[in-house]
Amino acid sequence: MTERATSNFQLRPRIAVFAREPLFGQVKSRLADEIGEASALAVYRAMLARLTGLLGSVDIAEWDLWVTSNISHKDFITTCNKTNIYLQEGADLGAKMSRTIELTLQRDDANAAVVIGTDCPALTADYLQQALDALHSGVDVVLGPAEDGGYVLIGMGQPHPALFAGIDWGTDRVMAQTLVAIGACGLSYQLLDTLWDVDRPEDLKRLRLLEPPLDWDEG
Repeated sequence: MTERATSNFQLRPRIAVFAREPLFGQVKSRLADEIGEASALAVYRAMLARLTGLLGSVDIAEWDLWVTSNISHKDFITTCNKTNIYLQEGADLGAKMSRTIELTLQRDDANAAVVIGTDCPALTADYLQQALDALHSGVDVVLGPAEDGGYVLIGMGQPHPALFAGIDWGTDRVMAQTLVAIGACGLSYQLLDTLWDVDRPEDLKRLRLLEPPLDWDEG
């Protein structure tokens, strides 16, 4: 790979936030088993608000919401311009991410795409900037590993559908399988620091220690 000359290359990144429609009984099911569906929904809505608030408060990149259903949900349109809310397309998570990256990179105003979810309240503006800096340097793929074996961020300057095929989504093999796919495609990559996300009841302990605190009602 020939690295980009950063003095001559202007990165035009776009961040795609993957979000589920905040519906009672349909988000954070593993949390709901422990704290109840109402509290699980409250946690999810608080994390969505925290992330979109972060993106709206810093001048890092343009961003869009890519949602599972109902682009008009009040939690979506109160945090994001409705013209920047899109429905995810694809049969599984990998297909949805691949298609989102493809569509994002078809835009005239984007030459890099970064996909993140709403489940990582530890994600910061500096972390996102590190991802963009990696792409600006010419790295083909940037990844933000998660403690559970998945990832909280993936970014690239060109579509690479092979990185999303044959992955056991929702397991601790996601990152390892993705790295194998990156190697098979002959791509360069950079790993950011490993972060934690919120999937299990024990993750709530970390939520309560966040600064600033996550605003959610435990019910």
